[in-house]
Amino acid sequence: MGARTVKPVRLKNLTFGGGDIYVQSMLNVPAEDIEGNVRQAKELEAAGCEIIRAAVPNKEAVRLVDAIKAAVSIPLVADIHFDYRLALECVAAGVDKIRINPGNIGGEDRVKAVADACRTAGVPIRIGVNGGSLEKEILAKYGSPTPQALVESAQYHVKLLEKYDFDQIVISMKSSNVKTMVEAYRLMAEQSPYPLHLGVTEAGTRRMGIIKSAVGIGSLLLDGIGETIRVSLTADPVQEVYAARDILKSIGMGKPGVEIVSCPTCGRTKIDLIGLAGRVEEALADCKLPIKVAVMGCVVNGPGEAKEADIGIAGGDGCAVLFKKGQILRKVPEAEVFDALLEEIGRMQGDV
Repeated sequence: MGARTVKPVRLKNLTFGGGDIYVQSMLNVPAEDIEGNVRQAKELEAAGCEIIRAAVPNKEAVRLVDAIKAAVSIPLVADIHFDYRLALECVAAGVDKIRINPGNIGGEDRVKAVADACRTAGVPIRIGVNGGSLEKEILAKYGSPTPQALVESAQYHVKLLEKYDFDQIVISMKSSNVKTMVEAYRLMAEQSPYPLHLGVTEAGTRRMGIIKSAVGIGSLLLDGIGETIRVSLTADPVQEVYAARDILKSIGMGKPGVEIVSCPTCGRTKIDLIGLAGRVEEALADCKLPIKVAVMGCVVNGPGEAKEADIGIAGGDGCAVLFKKGQILRKVPEAEVFDALLEEIGRMQGDV
């Protein structure tokens, strides 16, 4: 498909549709634990999360809005289901965005009340459609949560908000089935100008969840579809942020930082490359230097295949060569490889 024209939607200091892809995550501490939620919100912000969502299941949980906004500077989204009054109270408390299904909060007078409150406060609304919670009528029509069913549900909710003169809308249509999710977003991208929030819902634990999210989110982003993403994992939400940033980095859409390339090792490898690569990745996790670092197992996969790397090592027999821009600098004993590589990267930071 050609380049998609997106209707800009403002969220605090961010603009969906302005070219940037924003990383989101959701707090998973029980809503009544205010201190725990604040602590986790700070951890997410420190990890590079750009938008935080919190479930607001009852009136007491509205207290989260003020507490979290006082602790972090990134936008806060209130996740509301069924009770429209919670949305109104969160808007009054200063929340930056509401996530809601207009179809599950009751009569249209309630939808109008939420739309009016959000319009007055300048608060956008994300319509969140999930494959597991489609309207009975739509499920009966399509027989299952097909891509077309997800799109029809989302369009129904959009029209409800537009009816009451509200157009600061972000749309998500998540499914645990990657193929369904991808097809739904592609259909919606052809039909609607609103910003799209990408995600594979109930993706699973860290291993499989990252794979499903990378396939679904990554393929859509490469098509030019999507303004904000969430990697949903049954794990610490900080891991969601790291995974999302890695997905963006892998397709050249990430923030400045280190990209590590390393070979899979083979019978030619004579050093502990797997352990070394892990140490290097951990040591450079927070490095903002926009460089490519290569950790290669032998001369075959060294300066030749990794010649585009800014800095790297290629293993030998109990040693390695340190190379920069494809040119060998020197040979280093295996025990000193890690320190030598980090030292050279430190010099590069001083040059920036």
